[in-house]
Amino acid sequence: MSERYANGVSTSLVEPPANGHSADTKKAVEDGDGDKIVLKRKLTLINGVAIIVGTIIGSGIFIAPTGVFYYTESVGSSLLIWSACGILSTIGALCYAELGTSITRSGGDYAYLLVAFGPLVGFLRLWIALLIIRPTTQTIVALTFAHYAAKPFFEDCDPPQNAVKLLAAVCLCLLTAINCLSVKVSMKVQDIFTVGKLLALIMIILAGLYVMATGKLDNFSNPWEGSYSARNIGYAFYSGLFAFGGWNYLNFVTEELQDPYKNLPRAIWIAMPLVTGIYVLVNLAYFAVVSKPEMLSSLAVAVTFGNKVFGPLAFMVPIFVALSTFGGVNGVLFTSARLFATGAQEGHLPKFFQLFHVKQQTPIPSLIFTCLMSLLMLLTENVYELINYFSSVLWLSVVASIAGMLWLRHKKPDLPRPIKVHLALPIIFMTICVTLVLLPNFKEPANLLIGIAITLAGIPFYYVCIAWQQKPRCYGRLSNAMVELCRAIFNTTIIESNESLK
Repeated sequence: MSERYANGVSTSLVEPPANGHSADTKKAVEDGDGDKIVLKRKLTLINGVAIIVGTIIGSGIFIAPTGVFYYTESVGSSLLIWSACGILSTIGALCYAELGTSITRSGGDYAYLLVAFGPLVGFLRLWIALLIIRPTTQTIVALTFAHYAAKPFFEDCDPPQNAVKLLAAVCLCLLTAINCLSVKVSMKVQDIFTVGKLLALIMIILAGLYVMATGKLDNFSNPWEGSYSARNIGYAFYSGLFAFGGWNYLNFVTEELQDPYKNLPRAIWIAMPLVTGIYVLVNLAYFAVVSKPEMLSSLAVAVTFGNKVFGPLAFMVPIFVALSTFGGVNGVLFTSARLFATGAQEGHLPKFFQLFHVKQQTPIPSLIFTCLMSLLMLLTENVYELINYFSSVLWLSVVASIAGMLWLRHKKPDLPRPIKVHLALPIIFMTICVTLVLLPNFKEPANLLIGIAITLAGIPFYYVCIAWQQKPRCYGRLSNAMVELCRAIFNTTIIESNESLK
């Protein structure tokens, strides 16, 4: 194994900065190698809130209401599930605040599992993120953007699938180019589109409250009549939790966050209650206007809502929704590239993932790879199948990260913990998550089994590509050739972690 691992754990991931807080880091030259730099902490508290809110409020609130109601067939239980999803996501985010302030490396789940359980478990989390979680998430949000962006041109029918996919591909490529050009520009995009999506949702909420105030409450008759099978409840939670996906994404870029010990938990406390309140009120507005049959038949439920409420201004709704999902794609791309760069810094991915632009400090090779994987996922047609497919694997990895937090409390009791949540919170969170994973998979275990099989398929890759030290020379020459090619084309150089110990 590599010398950077002590007792199977990467030492560079554990220690906080020597001064006990996070200062802005400048360009550094180490060991006489002028090509190596460290990341600057450019992300403010507002940027952090925008990443969480902007990534969570992407496609989910515009497609998941149909999914939740499809499985529950009940207005009351749907609203209850949305509230429960918000509370559960907040509990998870608080647990991640403890992890993110004690292990201040970028990488999120990958970094935490690597420290807690060693390089093999960390690599498997990176493996499924590379193949399933990140490409699927980006593809779902991009497809939703494309559907809503094309909807105004196809008022009487759904947009052609080929047109939607082509538009989604353009979205992915455009945002990848923006993220390659500048961190500041990509964050401005995130901030602007986050404000835009909040305005769109507030507009929907106010319209729904107005309809309810006029006494039109027919859709709320028999609110608890519906389906309550374990399978349906589990899948309804999957759709709701998909809409909250992104509550842990700020943890993937903590090395670029200013003063993460303070700003990480602050961003969580601002963002999560805000998103939960907005989501419940938006669903209340949907149910006030859209009938049950219309809810079940419309993938673009916000467009149906707009057509019934805003009249000649209804064309504004798909535009606002498209802008919202556009910002969501940007947030996922931004964090995904940093995750893969962290994996390369730990020797778990090829070195070219570790390359950042010399001046702009953008991980261009990682961004391009992330975009290509998402473009491949566009071959999948059914968005709900995508949600059900990766949800089991995603939530099992989240449970493993929280279990790692408890293990680190026992294994490393002296590890600095600026935030330490009550023991009941991670236990409650893990119990609910495991239950949600198992409920729908008792009758339909295929998604879970396929996800586990893909995860375990990473084991031979780990031992051949990572653990095996005596690789043929051609392997090293190929890796170095890729690095030099990327350096020449993109003007990139090797990046070092802010938290590395020499």
